[in-house]
Amino acid sequence: MTTTPREFDIIVYGATGFTGRLVAEYLCSRTDAPKWAMAGRSQEKLEAVRDEIGAPADTPLVVADASDPASLDAMTQRARVIITTVGPYQLYGNKLLAACVKNGTDYTDLSGEPAWMRQKIDEHLDAAKASGARIVFSAGFDSIPFDLGVMMLQKHCTEKFGKPAPRIKGRMRKMQGTFSGGTAASLKATMTAAAQDKNIIAYLANPFSLAGGFEGPAQPSGNKPLFDEKLNSWCAPFVMAPINTKNVHRSNALMGHPYGTDFVYDEMVLTGPGEKGEAAANYVANTPTMGTPNDPKPGEGPSKEERENGFYDALFVAEYPDGQMAMLSVKGDKDPGYGSTSKMIAETGIALLTSDTPGGIWTPASALGEPLVDQLQQRAGLTFAVEG
Repeated sequence: MTTTPREFDIIVYGATGFTGRLVAEYLCSRTDAPKWAMAGRSQEKLEAVRDEIGAPADTPLVVADASDPASLDAMTQRARVIITTVGPYQLYGNKLLAACVKNGTDYTDLSGEPAWMRQKIDEHLDAAKASGARIVFSAGFDSIPFDLGVMMLQKHCTEKFGKPAPRIKGRMRKMQGTFSGGTAASLKATMTAAAQDKNIIAYLANPFSLAGGFEGPAQPSGNKPLFDEKLNSWCAPFVMAPINTKNVHRSNALMGHPYGTDFVYDEMVLTGPGEKGEAAANYVANTPTMGTPNDPKPGEGPSKEERENGFYDALFVAEYPDGQMAMLSVKGDKDPGYGSTSKMIAETGIALLTSDTPGGIWTPASALGEPLVDQLQQRAGLTFAVEG
């Protein structure tokens, strides 16, 4: 966290892209928004987006390009926090992240790229601690609802049972909406990189690859349908589980293992009971949701009506060896990949402005914790509710 006065509280980098535009629109709608600016490669496009979203004519515009380190260096010296929606981050985020670390500028993104995140942690952790930059990866649908959902359920379990739960299941109950074109592009970039570097495959396969060297107990693979008797439902693989589970284990490690060193966590999608539920689980397991010719392209996204009609409902189930259980839900009132994600990353950037977390590379839960939960519930349409 910089103590040097900066021209802006927040700069939204990528404001002319689909998701970045939604972040800018959200900040513009807040009557108590911090001092912020829009950034992108083209002055002309920035002006057009500014006018289209109804931002004031004097909204500051900053021209910066991911391929131009000097422009990124200049931009990161002007802001306390950079919100970046320009992915895949392994292709377009390296120079920006390095500039933020160098200049002690806080940074948050939408990365669902665990191998790249692991590489950046190894490369920049010590320098971020030294400069005071707080780096918060994965501040969208992956992985805020899941990272904070587990945190809040463990808090409830500790209060109710006197100890954290050694086992939590993350289960998507309902979801309407699509993943983003950036998410699809990130998966493609990751698979391309993995074909060239076997270390990346190891990072992707290890649930503790972001946990700072900690290796915990064996974790469920979550890659095949199964029937959960306690929930009376079939479960199918969840496409976001590979990144969310790694972030949850990283949070546990960064916070000093409040969930325990024997903590087991997985994520799946509930498809219902009986033959119908089994058929649905098998369909989900065998039907790719990303990596197809129908993937949305970066810069594309759903209509405003589709975003407004979207939602999600994630259930978290804590289990103890003696049979005790507790449950908590996290729900969002917009489509997960765009409408809700744009609000979540904006609130993460705002939360960094008042956080006293030291420099380093963090997760949303470990950096911002319950204050971020409060903001998301008050401002961003999320609800965290104990269900038992």
